[in-house]
Amino acid sequence: MQTLEQQQEKPDDRIRSAPKISYPEEIIEEIFSRLPVKSILRFRSLSKSWLSIISGPPFTKLQINRATRTALFISVRDRGNGYRHLFSGSLDGGSVTHLMKIDTPYVDQNTEAEHSNGLVCFSYGDLFYDNHITLVLNPSTHKFFELPHPVVSDDNYIMCNFFGFDESRNEHKILNISQTFESDAIEIMIFSLSNYLWRKIDVDRPVNISRIDTGISVCVNSTIHLMLEDPLEILAFDLRTDKFSIVKIPLISGLQDRYRWIRLIKTNGLLGIVCHDLVEEGNKMHIWILQDYEKRVWVRETIRFPGSWKKMGRPFPWDSGNTDKIFFSPSVLSEDLFEVPVYDMKSRCFKSIQLNLDHQFARPGAVELEEIKCYVESLIPLQNDTCI
Repeated sequence: MQTLEQQQEKPDDRIRSAPKISYPEEIIEEIFSRLPVKSILRFRSLSKSWLSIISGPPFTKLQINRATRTALFISVRDRGNGYRHLFSGSLDGGSVTHLMKIDTPYVDQNTEAEHSNGLVCFSYGDLFYDNHITLVLNPSTHKFFELPHPVVSDDNYIMCNFFGFDESRNEHKILNISQTFESDAIEIMIFSLSNYLWRKIDVDRPVNISRIDTGISVCVNSTIHLMLEDPLEILAFDLRTDKFSIVKIPLISGLQDRYRWIRLIKTNGLLGIVCHDLVEEGNKMHIWILQDYEKRVWVRETIRFPGSWKKMGRPFPWDSGNTDKIFFSPSVLSEDLFEVPVYDMKSRCFKSIQLNLDHQFARPGAVELEEIKCYVESLIPLQNDTCI
């Protein structure tokens, strides 16, 4: 039976006097690792012990290994003032979150975005050494850092960066290929996010690297894959061994001359190539998936468009984000509303999502959506980072 004093005790007093329940660290990690990153970040401010757990490398690794939530990284160009805007959004569409604004002095500069294991590598500018800027971002934590330029022997280089993840060492790496126009000299360097340093490598190259389709790569099995031109084949760079190799593409004899627009994708953890050239003839698109990497077994999938490809705005595949969904180039519905066709590899059906930028642009009618990439939500920290 309660005493009078206990009955008159205030609720806040009862909470303060209640015994504190402590859980083993393993249980806390197990619970937190299954939450969205946004929720995990909120818990950091509630307890010093929770902050210590969440900030530790073991928990970061546990979270990314269990991560199932995927989001969209979006790059938009405002032709009115030369700015580029970076957003993150849901796979289901809707309003997006503004991450940062980049002042790009030349509006027509190229951009490339690649994603790997929770981080996004975003490059902009032209390909020349002095005008090429690369950012590594974690859109989930709103942190980024600018990649330092590698030290090369000549400033008159054009350079390309390719992003990947070395599973054997649990570290992100950037492959840099720099080449001069005058002497055709090529330098190859690796930047590691474990020590934030460049190192030059001397490696045998199986082909003329100048044939690379710049800026487009896919990392599968700790190996960065790049498309080569004339003849069409895939150049593979193994981040574990620092060695190049060639992966032959599965084009049937006699058809190679017809396939001129081929794009690498990663779907459900597998390397794939999209053959886009014949879509206007048959309203369908072929995807070849490397089902068995070691034995080089390719399987062909066919995407059939529900209506006229022309009337859909001539969409072409932009990204698959290591999921079973392929995102196509968007069409403009209004000043800041875009529609993105999405193909589900399991159901073999199309759907469309709408992205509402909901942002004040200098010239709303001159906004161009440049990149849509998928990334896995993560807590991976970045050294010397800047908050977005």
